[in-house]
Amino acid sequence: MKVAVTAQGAGPESKLDPRFGRASCFVVFDSETGEYECVDNNQNLTLAQGAGIQAAQNVAATGAKAVVSGHVGPKAYMVLDKGGVDIYLGGAGTVAEAFEAFKAGTLERANGPDKNGHW
Repeated sequence: MKVAVTAQGAGPESKLDPRFGRASCFVVFDSETGEYECVDNNQNLTLAQGAGIQAAQNVAATGAKAVVSGHVGPKAYMVLDKGGVDIYLGGAGTVAEAFEAFKAGTLERANGPDKNGHW
């Protein structure tokens, strides 16, 4: 299964980005092989509106079935949910640590957005 983690940099050693829609990139792991790729999100960093929606569409296009982030807004949540992508909140530390917490089952699955839009 592919798992996307919001990141401030391009690799597992990068810090987790607490923002979903305006994360610098998404490190997408294959939980079966351990391989990863960085999916750039720079096009959404300065948008006035729609960053969460576009970021969610980009993540869904990778084939990810789960996302780990610090927070997620209502529009991104809606797009991810409709796309069949589970959202896990509360990851902290590095991207690798957040991915390990996901694999260990210590992150809570979100039942809705935890932030208002445009935060």
